[in-house]
Amino acid sequence: MARRGTLRIYLGAAPGVGKTYAMLSEGHRRVERGTDVVVAFVEHHHRPRTEVMLHGLEVVPRREIAYRDTVFTEMDVDAVLARRPAVALVDELPHTNVPGSRHAKRWQDVEELLAAGIDVVSTVNIQHLESLGDVVESITGVRQRETVPDEVVRRADQIELVDMSPQALRRRMAHGNIYQPDKVDAALANYFRPGNLTALRELALLWTADRVDDHLNAYRSEHRVSAIWASRERIVVGITGGPEGHTLIRRAARLAEKGAGGEVLAVYVSRSDGLTSASPKELAVQRTLVEDLGGTFHHVVGDDVPTALLSFARGVNATQIVLGVSRRRTWQSLLTPGVSATVARESGPDLDVHIVTHDAMAKGRGLPGVRGGRLSRVRIAWGWLIGVVGPLPLALLLGTVAPGMGLANDMLLFLALTVAAALVGGLLPALASAAVGSLVLNWFFTPPIGRLTIADPENVVALAIFAGVGASVASVVSLAARRTHQAARLRAEAETLSFLAGSVLRGETGLDALLERVRETFAMDSVALLERAADGGPWSCTASVGAAAPVARPEDADVGLPVGDRLALALTGRVLPAEDRRVLGAFAAQAAVVLERQRLVGAAGEARKLAEGNKIRTALLAAVSHDLRTPLASIKASVSSLRSDDVEWSDEDRELLLEGIEEGADRLDHLVGNLLDMSRLDTGTVTPVIRETDLDEVVPRALGGVPEGSVVLDIPETLPMVAVDRGLLERAVANIVENAVKYSPAAVPVLVSAGALAGEVQIRVVDRGPGVPDEAKDRIFAPFQRYGDAPRGAGVGLGLAVARGFVEAMGGTITAEDTPGGGLSMAITLPRTPAPSPEPPAPDTATSPPAPDTATSPTDTDTDTSPTDTAPDPAPSSA
Repeated sequence: MARRGTLRIYLGAAPGVGKTYAMLSEGHRRVERGTDVVVAFVEHHHRPRTEVMLHGLEVVPRREIAYRDTVFTEMDVDAVLARRPAVALVDELPHTNVPGSRHAKRWQDVEELLAAGIDVVSTVNIQHLESLGDVVESITGVRQRETVPDEVVRRADQIELVDMSPQALRRRMAHGNIYQPDKVDAALANYFRPGNLTALRELALLWTADRVDDHLNAYRSEHRVSAIWASRERIVVGITGGPEGHTLIRRAARLAEKGAGGEVLAVYVSRSDGLTSASPKELAVQRTLVEDLGGTFHHVVGDDVPTALLSFARGVNATQIVLGVSRRRTWQSLLTPGVSATVARESGPDLDVHIVTHDAMAKGRGLPGVRGGRLSRVRIAWGWLIGVVGPLPLALLLGTVAPGMGLANDMLLFLALTVAAALVGGLLPALASAAVGSLVLNWFFTPPIGRLTIADPENVVALAIFAGVGASVASVVSLAARRTHQAARLRAEAETLSFLAGSVLRGETGLDALLERVRETFAMDSVALLERAADGGPWSCTASVGAAAPVARPEDADVGLPVGDRLALALTGRVLPAEDRRVLGAFAAQAAVVLERQRLVGAAGEARKLAEGNKIRTALLAAVSHDLRTPLASIKASVSSLRSDDVEWSDEDRELLLEGIEEGADRLDHLVGNLLDMSRLDTGTVTPVIRETDLDEVVPRALGGVPEGSVVLDIPETLPMVAVDRGLLERAVANIVENAVKYSPAAVPVLVSAGALAGEVQIRVVDRGPGVPDEAKDRIFAPFQRYGDAPRGAGVGLGLAVARGFVEAMGGTITAEDTPGGGLSMAITLPRTPAPSPEPPAPDTATSPPAPDTATSPTDTDTDTSPTDTAPDPAPSSA
C-alpha cells in the first residue's frame, strides 16, 4: 500500500500575519536540505516580500479554466501528480475552485495529493474553520463563505500557529505591506479593528491549544502513559456538598491563577446506590461558584471515593488535588484514615495534594437523618389484617384443598404471606405475621396436630428457621420499600432545590415569580411574604400571589415560617407535613435574599442617579461660571462702548463692535442650546421621529457652522437609506464636525465620509489633530468634559455628550478610534432601512465565478475585494 503524504498547516488569526511567507520559508529550508519541493499554488497578492520568496523555488504552471467568458487560473492537480515532487506548497486551503475544476474545494485537491504520497504544506486562517463561522460573524459582522471542515485541519500531522499582536498587524497594514494604500484606512476602520483582531487571535490560540491537548492525550493513550505530565496546571478539587466546598473551590482557583492557563475541575463522587447524603441545593450552589470562577464541574460515581478521585485526576492529567480536612470527629479518624489522608498516601510523587483547613473540620458531619416515608392508615390496617388474620384462612385452605403437601411447602406459603404483609403494611405487621404463622403451622401442620407441642425435634428447628427467615425477610422488604420511598422523595426535593438555586443565581427569578413557584410546588391557595419594621410591630404584606387575600399575620395562616426576625412566609390552603418544611425553608430564605437584592439594586440606582446629578451640577457651575460670563462680558463691553458719548466711533469700529456682539450672542445661543438638549436627554423627553432618510440630504446641512474649506465631504449617492430623525442626526453630526475642526490643524481639512457595512450605515469624521489616549476615549462623551488644552472659551464640553445621546436615542452608536497616522476618528453607526426582498437572480447572469469571501471578508484569496471596501475610510473627530 502506497505511503500517504503528511500535511503541515500554518494557521493564522487574520490575513497578513505571514502564513504564506512562513510556508515559502519552510520550502526554502527543505530545498537547502536537498528535498524536492515545488510550488503547486501560491498567491502573493502583489506583496513584495512574499513575491521575493518565490525566487529559487520551482513553480508548477497553473491550469486555465474558462467560466462565463472569463479565464481563471487554478492549481493543476494533474501536473503536480505528474511532476510527483516530495513536497508541494499549496496556499489558501479553504479556497473554492472555479466551476469546471476536478474538485469543488482546494482542500479536496490536497487530499488527492496526500493520497498519492506527496507531502503538502498549506495555510489557513482561523476564521475559515467551519465550526467557527457563527462566532467569527458575531465578532466581525462578516459571514465567511469559504470554509474548510475542522476535521481536515485536525487531521494535519503538524499545525504551526503564525501569531502576531493586533498592534503589530495594524502597523504592518498601515505601512502598506498587506493591502493597497487606497484600501488601508477602510480596512483598519472595519475588519482590522483592534477588538476584532484580539478576539480572532484568542480563537486561534485556544483552538491550537486544544489541538495540542488532543495530540498529548493521543500520545499518552497510545504509549499507555499513566504518569502525570505537568504540561499544564490542572487542579482537581474534591467536594462533598458540605460547608467547606466554597473554601476549597476558591483556594483551587487561586492556585490556578498562579500558573498560566491553569484549569480548575471540581469533582463530586457519589456512591453507586444513589442514596448519598449530599445536599442537592449546596451542590448546585457550589457548581455555580466553580463555573463563575472559570472551572468545570464533574459528577463521578464510585463506591471507593479515594480511588475514584485519583482515577479521575490521572485521567485528566491533573497536577494537583485540593481536599479539605475531614469533618469527622477525632475518635472516628482513629478507626479509618479518611478520604484526604488516603488520597495523599496513594497519590504518588507526580500528583501534589493540598489538604486545606476550614471552619467545619473535626466538627462532625451533622447530617440530618431522613425520616422514613409514612404509610397511610388504610395500608397499615391492611398490613395488620394480612399478617394477623391471613394465616388462619391460609391454614383452612391448605387443609381443605391441598392436604398432605408437606411441612416445607406449607412454610413457603406462610413465608409468602409474611412478605405480602411487609410490602403492604411495613415491618410490624410482617413480624406479627411471622409470629402468628409459626403458631398456626405448629397447631395445624406439625405433629401432634391440634396441640402447640412438637414431637419431632427436626420440626422444632424448621419452625425456628421459619420464624427467623420470616422476620429477616420482613425487615429487608420493609427497609427496601422505605428506601425506595425516601429516594423518590429526595429526588423530588433535589429537583426542586436545584431549579430554585439555578434560577435565582442566574437572576431569572423575581420575588413574585418565586412566591408563585412556592404556591405551585406546595399546592397552596395563596403565598405572602410579610414584613414588620421592628420586633413586635405590625405586619405588612411585601408581596403576595394567589387568589385568596393575604393574611395579616403569620399566625393566621395555615403555614407560617419565620425568616429572621422581621420577615415571615405565610401560606394558606392546607397544613403542610413536617417533611415539606425543609424545602419550604429553602424557598423562604431565598425569598428574603431576592427581596434584599431588589432593594439593594433600587438603592444603588438611586444613589447612582444622585451622584451623577451632583457631579453634573458641580460641573455645570464650574463651566457656567466662566463660559457664560465670558461672552456676556464681551457683549456688555461692546454695548457700553457703542453707547458711550465720549468717543466718536468710525463706521469700521462700530462694525467690529457689532460683530463682537453677534459672536458673543451666537456662543451663548450654542451653549444654551446644548444645555437644554442635555437636560432633555437627562429627563428622557427626547422622542425621535424616525423616517427614511438619505445621508446626502442631512450631512451637508450639518456643515453650515464650520469655516468654508475646513471639511472634505465624501457621501456616496448609492448609500442605502437610514432610519433616523433628521433634525437629531443633523445636530449630532454638526457637534462632532465642529469638534473635529476645532482640534484639527488649520491646513488639514476634516474628512466626513460614509459607507455601508453588514446591515448598517456608518458615518466617519476623521481629523488629524492630537488624538485622544485609549483610556480617555469613553470619558470624552461625558457631559462637561474637555480633553487636553482646550481653550476655556471653547465651550462647556457638552457637544459630544449631546451627539451621543441623540444618536443612541435613534438606535445608533458613536465610538472613538485612533486615526491611522495620528488624530481621532468618530464613527456614527446607524440602522439602515430594510430593503425590499429582491427577486431571485437568474443562475447564470454573473460574469465571474463565485469566490466566497472576496467581497465580504478580508481573506488571503483576494486582497482587492476585502470587506473593508464596503465602507470608505471612516474617522471620528477629537474631543
